[in-house]
Amino acid sequence: MEWLADNWWVVWLGLALVLMAVEAATVDFVFVMLAGGALAGAAAAGLGASLPIQVVTAVVTAFALLFVVRPVVKRRFMDSETDHGIGSSALIGRDAWVLETITETDGRVKLAGEVWSARGPSGAALQPGTQVRVIEIQGATVHVAPLDQIGR
Repeated sequence: MEWLADNWWVVWLGLALVLMAVEAATVDFVFVMLAGGALAGAAAAGLGASLPIQVVTAVVTAFALLFVVRPVVKRRFMDSETDHGIGSSALIGRDAWVLETITETDGRVKLAGEVWSARGPSGAALQPGTQVRVIEIQGATVHVAPLDQIGR
């Protein structure tokens, strides 16, 4: 027990590891900031600071990380506005080939190796073999426009 009292850095390091494990389960960037504070406490202990100085170092560092670094990290990794190109939204802007004549109410295209229901612009009839670009997806229906209207 005397060894542990002389080596507080081990306690701080253990606390940091526990906090990192909790962070892995929550993914809210709170416990990782607290773990950063614990690592600062471990560094202070490793440099020979007294226990009260270690605690103050850990608390001040944890609060600084929570209120300065966490908002930036959370904005970066929890951005719900950004389209990460997953699922059907990744198909917007891709080219497709008309399989069945497309009107504003019916049609089929081949897109990314699959056949999709398609709708075209008002008053236009896009013939089979025409290359089109996906401009919008609503459910399982793609809305397309001919490439000559888009300007490539």
